[in-house]
Amino acid sequence: MTRTDVLVIGAGQAGLATSRALADSGIDHVLLERGRVAERWRSERRPSLTLLTPNWMNRLPGDARPLSDPDGFMSAPDLVARLDAYAARTAAPIVTGAAVTALEPAPGGGYVARTTAGEWRARAVVIATGACDAPCVPDLAARLPADVARIAAQDYRSPADVAAGGVLVVGASSSGLQIADELARAGRDVTLCVGGHTRVPRTYRGRDVFWWLDRAGILDEPAEGRADIARLRRQPSLQLVGRPGRFDLGTAQANGVRLLGRLLDADGARLSLAQDLAARMADADRRLTRLLERFDAAAPGLGVDGAPESVAPLAAPDAPATLDLRAAGIRTVVWAIGYRRSYPWLRVPVLDGDGEIAQEGGITAAPGLVALGLRFMRARRSNFIDGCGRDAAALLPHILAHLGAARAAA
Repeated sequence: MTRTDVLVIGAGQAGLATSRALADSGIDHVLLERGRVAERWRSERRPSLTLLTPNWMNRLPGDARPLSDPDGFMSAPDLVARLDAYAARTAAPIVTGAAVTALEPAPGGGYVARTTAGEWRARAVVIATGACDAPCVPDLAARLPADVARIAAQDYRSPADVAAGGVLVVGASSSGLQIADELARAGRDVTLCVGGHTRVPRTYRGRDVFWWLDRAGILDEPAEGRADIARLRRQPSLQLVGRPGRFDLGTAQANGVRLLGRLLDADGARLSLAQDLAARMADADRRLTRLLERFDAAAPGLGVDGAPESVAPLAAPDAPATLDLRAAGIRTVVWAIGYRRSYPWLRVPVLDGDGEIAQEGGITAAPGLVALGLRFMRARRSNFIDGCGRDAAALLPHILAHLGAARAAA
């Protein structure tokens, strides 16, 4: 059994940010990664994916390498290369191919991690496995016809890999809308089931939406004290794509995507649909209007001149209450309704009734066990790349205090 002060589970952006903070404080630690550095970005993201955040938001602590296009958008392979280089440059102590099979309290204090590459014991543990873990697939998927292919968004790679015939994409957040749009532009017949979604412009008054979210202080709004934090953590991702230009349900329709309401149930090839498409789209437009009003209120203090822009609401098409997959020629369903966290290896009693880590700002009730990279964990930017660095720095004093107490007790 190998001993260290801190075990970090995961070597993506959250784990690497944690490693840098620990190294700067001289803390002995090890990162355990089930595959390679940034494995999820390597194997669970399509090559065409580009980050929604502009490059200037994608730095980890101490990464001063120049960006050729700060306002551009990095591809998933480019991000992997950047994280690889960061791990090498910081000499992060990563053990690859070490999938954690059990994490449990150790006799006398601390934790034991059992992995496919041996066992480790540590005084403290950082769970940095990220917010996008296991794809959500509804129970009704089992009631679809056996000859209808089913693909989770993280397994989708390109239109060429999708079987011939029509495609139903379920979910209209970032991934679902991007996949539907890509398939439609490739000439495929695409139908999109629309649930709750967050419509935002790529640019507003000449600046990227993330410039506004950052400069207006919205990304730094704290989670602490929010009575509605559970709802905010469940909000769908922004309807954006990593390139300039408008991207919303209106552009999808213009590219030939058929919009329907939420998928409620399936009886073989016959699907039941909610009659709420117009209401969902109107709600997204109302929230967009409130956000732009916040931008406009902040504009004078940010040195932004000119008049507010008008963003027209989207009109919802008529949508039926049922859909027959056979009649519509649909042979594939893509599930893009979000992710859930999965911790089958976590044998420390810190999970809530929904299977999520119960934490306040990343700190759990278990001594020395913290989390990083979760959505709206400490602030709105927590699950973005630059947010991981800020949260790692914020959690460092808690980890150091625990290590000090553990050493004193020993």
